Amino acid sequence: MKALRSHSKGGPETLTLDEIPDPVPGPGEVLIAVKACGINFPDTLIVEDLYQYKPERPFSPGAEVAGVVEAVGAGVTGFRPGDRVAALLSYGGLCEKLTAAEERVFALPDGISFKTGAALLLAYGTSLYALKDRAQLQPGETLLVLGAAGGTGLSAVELGKAMGARVVAAVSSEEKATAVRLAGADEVVIYGRPPFDKDQSRALGAAFKSACGPGGAQVIYDAVGGDYAEPAIRSIGWEGRYLVIGFTAGIPKLPLNLTLLKSCDVRGVFYGEFIAREPARNAALIAELLDMTASGRIKPLISQSFPLARGGEAIAELGERRAIGKIVVTP
Repeated sequence: MKALRSHSKGGPETLTLDEIPDPVPGPGEVLIAVKACGINFPDTLIVEDLYQYKPERPFSPGAEVAGVVEAVGAGVTGFRPGDRVAALLSYGGLCEKLTAAEERVFALPDGISFKTGAALLLAYGTSLYALKDRAQLQPGETLLVLGAAGGTGLSAVELGKAMGARVVAAVSSEEKATAVRLAGADEVVIYGRPPFDKDQSRALGAAFKSACGPGGAQVIYDAVGGDYAEPAIRSIGWEGRYLVIGFTAGIPKLPLNLTLLKSCDVRGVFYGEFIAREPARNAALIAELLDMTASGRIKPLISQSFPLARGGEAIAELGERRAIGKIVVTP
């Protein structure tokens, strides 16, 4: 089979398309013929040894896939050959076939395409865990989403609306503003590119406050960080919840006096560790997501699709922050 693999630390251009033996499922494992693999921001980091996980090389990036079960290992009772499935991995998805532990595999309803299945689990799983579990987002609350046009950001916009929140989406261009409005955003803030001086930071904070309204944002979903973080937290409401999702613009340093003045919380969201620690709770979240997708309450925007041989280009597109919505690779 073919697999797009990293042999040495470097950017996505260093990935090579290799011919390797087909994997064989061990006890408790499911062998999946991959039909689609979703690309996510961690894929841009893991090949440069900048992510929390540093796999032994060679390895394939890619943390969410959808496909068809080809075989099962001893002890597997929930799946059989021919089943349509989606799976959450730590890495390894950019290939034609892979094995995954049974608890990481989920039945994919017939009405959900493989591309949608591969675009759903990680971004929407992260956002549902963040908004429902970590933030306890309530109907009628105001949710500010930074980086709202990316795959994770758009999932937060959609899920926020589905949960009854008023959603303020922050993006970097008019094209992205159109995408978040179509996803249901009630208000949009278009921000510039950092670095910001003090005046620019204050102006952005004022823009966030104006869009969120006099009560501020009860929940802030920050997948961007960097110079955007301080202006955002200045717009938080009393006893608000600031969700730390990721750092596409760099790791920020928050002025903690603001948390005192607003009596607010800063809450980390590490979905990958939640999956490992709480498989039963995660399975319930995934079941909820699949039900919401099958019923049409959420619909991932897949903006681009690449063949396996061009998977490095897909990762680069995301890393350079050009992507709107999700990018998938189809082996």
